[in-house]
Amino acid sequence: MDWNEVKNLDLSNISTASLPLRVVVIVIICAAIGFAGYWFDTKKQVVDLKGVEAREVELKQTFEVKQKKAANLELYKEQLAEMRRTFGALLRQLPSETEIPGLIVDISQTGLSAGLEIELFKPRPEAKKDFYAEKPIELRVKGNYHQFGEFASGVAALPRIVTLENVKLTPGEPMTMSATAKTYRYLEGGE
Repeated sequence: MDWNEVKNLDLSNISTASLPLRVVVIVIICAAIGFAGYWFDTKKQVVDLKGVEAREVELKQTFEVKQKKAANLELYKEQLAEMRRTFGALLRQLPSETEIPGLIVDISQTGLSAGLEIELFKPRPEAKKDFYAEKPIELRVKGNYHQFGEFASGVAALPRIVTLENVKLTPGEPMTMSATAKTYRYLEGGE
């Protein structure tokens, strides 16, 4: 192949050119078509493919998480049923409006049966929370450590939830205990 032959090449009559020149021209034309095809079509597809592959990894991770949850669905349903039973049992431990006076009597009787001398037993107004209401009762009783312990144990054994808060012991003969007993009740839907 001669450089003069390349200069005098007539593309309209390429068949008269030498075989090596024709091969070079065909290779250049094929490379130009290949480059143009890549630049105008394949390049965008490659970018799209990378985005789809990244999305595929994310979707696989999401699928695996959901598949694990689905595999444990029966266990979750059992746990939910158990939680509902437990919650129902706890709600039943909260007295209704009509049971509060009886519960106040139970707390008072627990103090007397422990041998405490009740100086103050003052129910306070109810405080409403999200789904329950607190009924505080101010207490001041006299006795000894063992009687205070028996009282606290008796309150804990009541069939309804009662907590003792802000407990203060004052030394003396007999000792004085100040505390707030709180009982709780479930708020009905309309409250």
